[in-house]
Amino acid sequence: MKAGRLVSILLLLQTRGRMTAAQLAEELEVSVRTVYRDVEALSAAGVPLYGDAGHAGGYRLLEGYRTRLTGLTTEEAEALFLAGAPGPAAELGLGSVLAAAQLKVRAALPPELRVHADRISGRFHLDAPGWYADAEETPYLPAVAEAVWNGRVLRVLYRRWAEPTDVRRRLEPYGLVLKAGRWYVVAGPGPRTFRVDQILELSSSEEEFTRPADFDLAAYWTAYQRDFHDRLYRGEAVVRLAPGVSLPRAVVLRTDADGWTVVRVPIESVGHAQGEFLRLGADVEVLEPFDLRTRLARTIAELAGIYGNVT
Repeated sequence: MKAGRLVSILLLLQTRGRMTAAQLAEELEVSVRTVYRDVEALSAAGVPLYGDAGHAGGYRLLEGYRTRLTGLTTEEAEALFLAGAPGPAAELGLGSVLAAAQLKVRAALPPELRVHADRISGRFHLDAPGWYADAEETPYLPAVAEAVWNGRVLRVLYRRWAEPTDVRRRLEPYGLVLKAGRWYVVAGPGPRTFRVDQILELSSSEEEFTRPADFDLAAYWTAYQRDFHDRLYRGEAVVRLAPGVSLPRAVVLRTDADGWTVVRVPIESVGHAQGEFLRLGADVEVLEPFDLRTRLARTIAELAGIYGNVT
């Protein structure tokens, strides 16, 4: 543990510059006294580490000092190469950059870790998009990514589902999210979420914006997904399921003598639920709401009329 912590201190100072003992202790989740001992150990090992006293003081490395990545564990080296998704990087226009970065990291690894990294690359491949869906064309993705990185305002023609469908928007892009093979840009004011593949026209500008200092992209996306599901499933249905059949997010109410289970499930709408329950055929019986049960009965009667009596 101590060896790994020493490497962490070294890399933190190398990437962030001057840090106080309290900042290092908070980052590493140890006491300030432990940081003092670790800094003494690094100095004794010949690391050019200096401490400045005073209010603006802290520890820092000698200017220009860099360390090789010999502190990586086997698991960290494997995870590093597993996390490099070439598909999304290429879509962002960073395919060659990612390849060059991985090449440099690989060259800096000790031979034994290099073997593990190569094994990961050869045995695992990440493919984000789902089956049965054509990949969305996102010609403006590199431009959006550049605006995110440089803090530049975008003006877009955006296609939404509600009327009027095509609207012009001024976006302050805070960040990009890749979800199930689809790119989303989170942008102010708001912030709000936009699908990148629904951008019909885009023009960048030299106008800069200030990204909120307290904006956390990961936290926003987690809250956005939770709110999306809360808004998506606004209704409920009570249904009977044949033995062995289950539904996601179902709450079991009782099990009948014939083995069928009565459950309560959230539904997006009556129309959407009708299609979903029809997929289960005779393995489901809708009890409530009455409107949904009636629509299913009407649809089933119409299907029977089309296909006739089957013997």
